Amino acid sequence: MYLTLKNITKIFPPRGGVSEVTAVHNVSLDIEKGELVTLLGPSGCGKTTTLRMIAGFEFPTSGEIILDGQYINSLPPHKRDMSMVFQSYAIFPHLTVFENIAYGLNVQRLPKYEIVERVDRVLSLVHLEGYGHRAPTQLSGGQQQRVALARALVMEPKVLLMDEPLSNLDAKLREEMRTEIRRIQKELNITSVYVTHDQIEAMTLSDRIVVMNLGIIEQIGTPVEMYRFPQSHFVANFIGRANFLPAVVVEQREDFMIVKSHGETLRLINVKGKFSAGAEVSLIVRPEMVKIKKSGELYKGVIRRAVYLGDVIEYDVEIGGQLITGQETDPNVITLFPEGEEVSVGFAEGCIQVLQAEKSNA
Repeated sequence: MYLTLKNITKIFPPRGGVSEVTAVHNVSLDIEKGELVTLLGPSGCGKTTTLRMIAGFEFPTSGEIILDGQYINSLPPHKRDMSMVFQSYAIFPHLTVFENIAYGLNVQRLPKYEIVERVDRVLSLVHLEGYGHRAPTQLSGGQQQRVALARALVMEPKVLLMDEPLSNLDAKLREEMRTEIRRIQKELNITSVYVTHDQIEAMTLSDRIVVMNLGIIEQIGTPVEMYRFPQSHFVANFIGRANFLPAVVVEQREDFMIVKSHGETLRLINVKGKFSAGAEVSLIVRPEMVKIKKSGELYKGVIRRAVYLGDVIEYDVEIGGQLITGQETDPNVITLFPEGEEVSVGFAEGCIQVLQAEKSNA
């Protein structure tokens, strides 16, 4: 592996009357060369602390960080051959775009011709050709973030680190910059670690996603694995949206499972994990897996909320005393079931996953 975190723990000492805090606990992660891995999780989960330890801005209490075969725990940031793109653009307002991007190269005292060549190359890479003479105040937010990205890339680092770099942009610019970052990362084949709390960002950008919670890793996997095969209630609820239906396992065979939920029997396929008969479980049902029709499905339900959102119609429907969310995604459907309407509800059973029930479901 190109970049390895081995049993990394970070404990912040007592301060200001607050006892010590374990921000990251026993985290291990292997990242391949050229891979983009996203650390995803809510505020306080340890993702930024992990990124700062990789960068050298924080040092692990225990554990090892290995880059390209070299142990780098004790190396200061400027000797780690990494570049960071921050949440705030951190652009020098008194320097031009060219001077901002060239700043690190000037510190290294590279020849002027090489500086010009490298800056021009990254300006082209981030689609800012002809902007080198401009002041940062003459740029939009998206253009300023491109300058910050170019300044990191011009150093030709072994690893590119990004700490929520798009959080200050509006929704449309965030979408554009996600596409640009992924394009550039693939074009350069640069090993990258990206931190975000935005699951859409993580799904769009990543080769693999690392979901963190309370300082530990909940799950590591591709976007498809994280969404379709969550290994915990936390991951299922954090990556996308999920309904959790209580159920009891009737039988599990090699290629299918029989469960009972809200008085009805369901036959499930493609289930990950092994469960014994009688086990109390949760069925993970995504809103797009819920089928709401006038008749012909397994459950009787009542519409409690109906909202037209353009690309989908979203319903809250009550079955067996439980409120679940479903979505109608057929663009030909423009008539909504009214609130209070009795409907028939079913599931795309080949997509449902099963988890051991949490204690609250017992």
